[in-house]
Amino acid sequence: MTRLLHAVYGDVPRDLVDIPDGCVPCSPRTPDLQSAGASLLADMPPASCASIIVHAPPSTIERRCVMAHALRALAIDGQLTVLAANTKGGTRIADELTAFGCRIETSHKRRHQLVSTTRSGAEIGLDQAIADGAPRLLADVGLWSQPGLFNWDRIDPGSQVLLTHLPPLAGRGADLGCGIGVLARAVRLKPNPPAIILIDIDQRAIAMAERNIPGANFLGANVQTDGVTALWADVRTSTALPTGLDFVVTNPPFHDGGEEDTELGQAFIQKAASMLKPGGVLWLTANRHLPYEATLKPLFQTVEQIAQAHGFKIYCARKAPLTAKAAPVKSKSAKTRR
Repeated sequence: MTRLLHAVYGDVPRDLVDIPDGCVPCSPRTPDLQSAGASLLADMPPASCASIIVHAPPSTIERRCVMAHALRALAIDGQLTVLAANTKGGTRIADELTAFGCRIETSHKRRHQLVSTTRSGAEIGLDQAIADGAPRLLADVGLWSQPGLFNWDRIDPGSQVLLTHLPPLAGRGADLGCGIGVLARAVRLKPNPPAIILIDIDQRAIAMAERNIPGANFLGANVQTDGVTALWADVRTSTALPTGLDFVVTNPPFHDGGEEDTELGQAFIQKAASMLKPGGVLWLTANRHLPYEATLKPLFQTVEQIAQAHGFKIYCARKAPLTAKAAPVKSKSAKTRR
């Protein structure tokens, strides 16, 4: 008899919900689940879980899709617990689960809604919710995307400004926080495209970039094809980031859980500097109000603001080149002994 799993989706606050020992992660924003031998929630077989705890995302389409995947993955009589802050979709969870035909129990704790239900097998609308949250081709921009990704239904205006100033790049580089691959695609579409590594915390973003970037055909993260490599990783904490790069392009995030956090962008800049070789260059787009200059200047020999438009700034920052070692100076005593 197959042993049923206990799973957890998202960064669940442990002061709100008790997470059972042995609970396996299943969120696409948890790169560590690879080493844990776990599966993404969307890939879990039907009726394979005894319980699932979900920290629900704020986006309605994504949240309904996640809850539908969770209900499908539960065995009959399996337990689902869904929670979210009141201001981030929490007040809608009960109605959304009720619309699926679930019988629910609700509680409130520290400005969060906690809703629990038991899988009956009579739920309705799961297939439609999953289809609504599935990848799709955005006809107006010609790119694949998926609800739940950053600016999923349009090209981010900061990236758009950078695209108008990005020169041809050479050698080997990376797109930090690549999203659906907008910047990396532009790099690869120029003549003599360089090798590029796509790095993102969200496995769904990696999957969309696979469809959008010329020469990419990963069939899963962390596989290289025709000069394009995918790395599913948290830029802030990963110890597997590449080094010795000629260039890095990035439109770094500056929100964490919906709250502005300038330390995110600063961490991306610091990681970029450590990944670049001497003389390597960073191309960065950032909202005009973000104070990244103070982070850039100690790490790079030159920091040039290339443009400012539509509320964004474009920076080109270059590391100091490696200087040749000076020839050793012979001592006077050595000369005397000749």
